[in-house]
Amino acid sequence: MSKIKDYLHEFLNNSKDYPFIYAVAVGLYPILFYYSNNYTLVNSWRHLVYFIIMFIGIPMILFFVINKLTNLKTFFRYKKHILTLFSVFIFLFLMKICLFGDVQKKISLGILLISMVLAFYLNKHIKRIVVMQFILAFIGIFSLTKTIIKQYGYSFYWMKQPDDIAQVAFKKKPNVYYIQPDGYVSFSELKKGFYEVENIDFPNFLVENNFTYYDGFRSNYAFTLSSNSSSLMMKHHYYNNINSYSEVLNDRDIIISKNTVLDVFKNNNYKTYFITEMSYLLLNRPKMGFDYCNVSYDDISYIGRGLDEMKDVVAPLKAGINESIDKPKFFFIEILAPSHVSGSKIHSRGIENERKEWLKRLDRANERLTKTINLIKENDPNALILIMADHGGYVGMEYTLESYEKTSDRDKIFSIFSALMAIHWPNGEIPEYDDKLKTSVNTFRILFSYLSEDESYLSNLEPDVSLAIVNEGALPGVYKYIGENGEIIFEKVSH
Repeated sequence: MSKIKDYLHEFLNNSKDYPFIYAVAVGLYPILFYYSNNYTLVNSWRHLVYFIIMFIGIPMILFFVINKLTNLKTFFRYKKHILTLFSVFIFLFLMKICLFGDVQKKISLGILLISMVLAFYLNKHIKRIVVMQFILAFIGIFSLTKTIIKQYGYSFYWMKQPDDIAQVAFKKKPNVYYIQPDGYVSFSELKKGFYEVENIDFPNFLVENNFTYYDGFRSNYAFTLSSNSSSLMMKHHYYNNINSYSEVLNDRDIIISKNTVLDVFKNNNYKTYFITEMSYLLLNRPKMGFDYCNVSYDDISYIGRGLDEMKDVVAPLKAGINESIDKPKFFFIEILAPSHVSGSKIHSRGIENERKEWLKRLDRANERLTKTINLIKENDPNALILIMADHGGYVGMEYTLESYEKTSDRDKIFSIFSALMAIHWPNGEIPEYDDKLKTSVNTFRILFSYLSEDESYLSNLEPDVSLAIVNEGALPGVYKYIGENGEIIFEKVSH
């Protein structure tokens, strides 16, 4: 401790400048801050290299050049002012990038003006500013360590199957299309609760095209990642009892890299395709487990949420359908509509305006789904087409994070979990056990029983319960909100 005090005293009281130390100081805390708050988005080596280069490497070069220039006679009298200006500006600018993900000219201009004022008044205290930046980084290390320990306490035991379904052999091998419209509630729920919309045309379209839709169907989990990882593993993870607003470690790797559903299709010699409108599921650049993906990792920003640039799904889907190969095909097609109400309170337009916006997106979702289904039916009339939403639209709430507050309101609960489910069974062969299609965790186990003509796999269905994380209004934890028969309950999970 005494050595640290000696180094600190020496650093603050000599007249030398330390451009490389200044550079590390401006970038270290922003890196730690971003990792602490977005760990599951950036837990890859490529992200780490990117942040080191962009947040520390480039500032090092910049401070080296500035230090050389300000040693020249013309600029020497302003050296402290210039170094302070860049120390404050780069630090605040990087923090803004971490918070907002882009340049935002007006905010950047404001940061520049603040930095100029501080440089004018505090230029004699640049080293104290640097020390403060390092103190923030020291605090950030504790925060990130806590995040990592919490994430790596995650148990993967839940993935173990109770039988040999991972080795199931299909007797029927139609092409399988799994279309996932984000946040699309079931048709029955659309007519009541907070939605109260007829939505007649799209259900009629499905009936005309020999789809069977399953009213009352729901997701088991409240968010895309938790819902998809469960349905593709065909198992409950119960959020692993995580009781904070956080994505579960490796959810994207489970969905994109390796899961039981993907293994089953590959074991049955299917070519697999992942086609998506946005890069949300690909943000941490998981190893690609599908044979084809329409999004290149080179086109994905290292900072962001993957909810910006829309990708075309029609062209790659058409190309995949028409690809001439001696193999059956499995397509996972993600359509990011109608989505859900705003994520946070600060972005909410209010309950009624959020509802209106969701209904507008519902119309757009119906158009995109109709176009996608027509394309498949025209080119592959005997396909198995599964339309299954990941969760509900949250209509009736101000914002989605409101779901973390305990509620007993039936309509709010079903607005979170109600999900569209419709299936085009090849040749109209509907299995007699399709009444077991109640929640997403069991969907693929039921489909695999149908494709293998082996009903023994139905003896290991998971409980049809819907679960949410609650951290306000009750003891924080994971709670069952909907029981196996669709009844409202509130029961803490002890798994």
